[in-house]
Amino acid sequence: MNRFKASKFRHTEARLPRREAWISGIRAGSVPSCGSHVKASCRWIAFSAEAAGVLGIVPLECQDGGKRTISQLCCHSDVVTDFDFSPFDQLLLATGSADETVKVWRLPEGGQDIPSGSGLTLGPGGAPVDTLQFHPTADAVLASGAGRRVTVWDLGQQQPLTVLDSHGDQLQSLTWKRDGRLLGTSCKDKKLRIFDPRAGPAASQSVLGHDNNKDSRLLWMGSSDCLISVGFSQMREREVKLWDTRRLSGATLTMALDTSPGEKTSCTASRWPLHSQHSPRVSRSPPTRISPRGGLTAAWPPSPGPPSCPTVTQCRTEGSTRGLGAVPRLALDVMACEVLRVLQLTDTALVPVSYVVPRKSVQEFHEDLFPDCTGMLPATDAQGWWAGDSQQVGRVSLHPARRPTETFTSPIIAGTVPTNAGHTDTDTGHTDIDTGHTDADQSEASGYSSPSSLASPGSAATSLSASTGPSSGFASSPSQKSLQSILGPSSRFRHTQGRVLHRDLHLTNLRGLSLTTPGESDGFCANLQRVALPLLSAGGQIAVLELSKPGRLPDVAVPTIQNGAAVADLTWDPFDPQRLAVAGEDAKIRLWRIPEGGLQETLQEPEAVLRGHTEKIYSIRFHPTASDLLVSSSYDMTVRIWELSTGQEVLCLQGHTDQIFSMAWSPDGKKLATVSKDGRIRIYEPRRSSQPQQEGPGPEGGRGARLVWVCGGDYILVSGFDSRSERRILLYQAQALSEGPLSVLGLDVAPSTLLPFYDEDTSVVFLTGKGDTRVFLYEVSPEPPYFLECNSFTSNEPHKGFVFLPKTACEVRDVEFARALRLGQSSLEPVAFHVPRVKKEYFQDDLYPPTRVWWEPALSAGAWLDGQDGQQRRASLRPADMVPVSEAPKEAPSRKFVPASVYLEEKTDEQKKEELLSAMVARLGNRDDPLPQDSFEGVDEDEWD
Repeated sequence: MNRFKASKFRHTEARLPRREAWISGIRAGSVPSCGSHVKASCRWIAFSAEAAGVLGIVPLECQDGGKRTISQLCCHSDVVTDFDFSPFDQLLLATGSADETVKVWRLPEGGQDIPSGSGLTLGPGGAPVDTLQFHPTADAVLASGAGRRVTVWDLGQQQPLTVLDSHGDQLQSLTWKRDGRLLGTSCKDKKLRIFDPRAGPAASQSVLGHDNNKDSRLLWMGSSDCLISVGFSQMREREVKLWDTRRLSGATLTMALDTSPGEKTSCTASRWPLHSQHSPRVSRSPPTRISPRGGLTAAWPPSPGPPSCPTVTQCRTEGSTRGLGAVPRLALDVMACEVLRVLQLTDTALVPVSYVVPRKSVQEFHEDLFPDCTGMLPATDAQGWWAGDSQQVGRVSLHPARRPTETFTSPIIAGTVPTNAGHTDTDTGHTDIDTGHTDADQSEASGYSSPSSLASPGSAATSLSASTGPSSGFASSPSQKSLQSILGPSSRFRHTQGRVLHRDLHLTNLRGLSLTTPGESDGFCANLQRVALPLLSAGGQIAVLELSKPGRLPDVAVPTIQNGAAVADLTWDPFDPQRLAVAGEDAKIRLWRIPEGGLQETLQEPEAVLRGHTEKIYSIRFHPTASDLLVSSSYDMTVRIWELSTGQEVLCLQGHTDQIFSMAWSPDGKKLATVSKDGRIRIYEPRRSSQPQQEGPGPEGGRGARLVWVCGGDYILVSGFDSRSERRILLYQAQALSEGPLSVLGLDVAPSTLLPFYDEDTSVVFLTGKGDTRVFLYEVSPEPPYFLECNSFTSNEPHKGFVFLPKTACEVRDVEFARALRLGQSSLEPVAFHVPRVKKEYFQDDLYPPTRVWWEPALSAGAWLDGQDGQQRRASLRPADMVPVSEAPKEAPSRKFVPASVYLEEKTDEQKKEELLSAMVARLGNRDDPLPQDSFEGVDEDEWD
């Protein structure tokens, strides 16, 4: 008669906490993935943050008087698709990403820092990682799904144990059976598959799952032979199916939930065991949670007897659900009869939802609700499990007095050994502390750094700290200012404001502008004195306008440069403001000298003509430190370096196999980097070899690319397109170009190539394209997350070009750190970028370090060609009458509220009465004054008749 027994969870209540108990103010990620977006161990909660490649980390339990510190973990160069905590080591976190790698991290004990580098990295595997899950019985075994295959890893050896690749389409989810013997997967080909990884890579069973291939999730019901899957029916109804692996020909139960426009459904369950009572059916079990990502959380226990799922409770939550995760059973408040705790991830908060079974007494431990559960000591290791060891994890009591205090530390990350810390003998009360000793060299070998120079392995606690990997990569917030902590390190320039300067400084009535310059060119060029604009007229005419003479240009023709061929690119000599270099489509470079005061008549004869290229020229660049040196790239796929004093070609660089999109000198002038249509980035040392010194993979798309050296010449930033025509920026380490980009950031979808300008004094890069209305700003950092977003500048109409002026053009009194010229349809407008500051009367020396004297060469062309190198001196931008803000006197904080006694004199009662009486009399006026009607004129008596 047991089949008619009611579930003990039938009265379960879902209790939403007060808003004060929410972890609020976060910014959750919304990138679609196969993961649940939030996971928890007994120590930490991890969730997907808005920034790409970043996870938010928060302690599970409140600290410091009920406050939680929200931090971020910058773990990948692309979107984090899934992550999972080890069931044994509560500080071990595995992450998978669209950058095709899997990383394993060791989070700290409370109050410590986190390593900037992962403990170990697996991959890349040839496809984005979709899903991850640790093995339930063996330590250091991890299953990862990428593309159409599942890889089972031995993390200790950092090698795959097996690859399960018999899937017909994109993998959607995977799940281990609780005993660790079998693995289940769901796939976009609508099939569910069961694998025995140790028996072979082929699926032992498969069955058609849900009729719609949109999305599905699979969950093994503990150690039983039953699975639960959630997905979509052919009519797009979200449905739940119960499967029995002993009869996998069809579902034993199908239950439709609702109709959804297409959002994913997440299915998770708490780590509760299912008790088999010698019945082929599923016996009583704790609630399983099915959550559509919209706001409804429902719980069912698969009932005893015939397959059915009676509803236990439903909880209507606030806001859209981004993800759902369960808290481990060992972290529940068992004395409050909490049988389940769900973490709901919304756009701006983490909401813990507790499921409680009402009982009369909450001071006793209820054995019927809380049977012994799976412990946290692994039954075997990776090699033992692979050899056939199928031992099960020991069970432990949830009774507070009998709960074990032993912990396990996995040895898979270098510098740690398995430890049982704080093991208590319940009979004697004796406590033994066994911590693995870690030498300093082991800590260094693992890639971890000490939080300060004072750290030393002088104690067990310090040794453990070194082994767990403290570092500055985990940016912790001192208080729950969640927005800043989730976004991570913030830029000093995040509040940058760009504004178009007054119309009196504009050049207007520009007519006949050429808008057909190649994409490799900026379109026009400018220095502190003048601007050169290609015109649409035949013969490659160029207008040269003086910036010191703004206003409306006359309707008549202005003097121009007659280049003789269509303009491909043009640039000013940084050391000679009167010399303009123009590359023509006739494969020639012409040097023009502008008279002092500007063009007064049309120029027809260049100062010099450089000949050597056999095809159209792409771009030209002057050397940053040596005078009279110019580099050019051409359709003949060569890069040539010219000495202008002699007008001769001195070096020719080979090695390109397709069109050269862009090239850039390193800041010290020693190296030259190029990016080309063949998808390769090359670095040359021209004085040593004509062949590239390094090569690496560039942007995928062949539509165009630009590059610029950043961070003192140690890194290269490349803007380009991906295979889906999305504009993106990539950051490379110059000394490790072949290893690929350190970080990739997608921006938007637009047809024009992003033109980067890098300010070496502030490390801010400006990005915009021809025809855009927006200028992106990012501060580039050599540490993760590499790109710190700043306020962007938006104009009302598209610009035809956007060129930046030298640093000395900035007005430091207005805290302006960059100035540009924006070319519109018929006007040229100056745009100033400044940082809002309160004390503008002081020189902001934190924003204006000594700048390079770019207008003075460090050496001549001949000296550079002979192998010499030189550095330009630096000069301060501080005006003589301004005091640095770092030397400003410290002001005492002013009082917000000033008492009235400070500015009002105290008066006696007699004085107050006298003032009151005077005021009343003044309002009544003088009673001796005549009434208004007394002044009216009367009428004669006979007029009344």
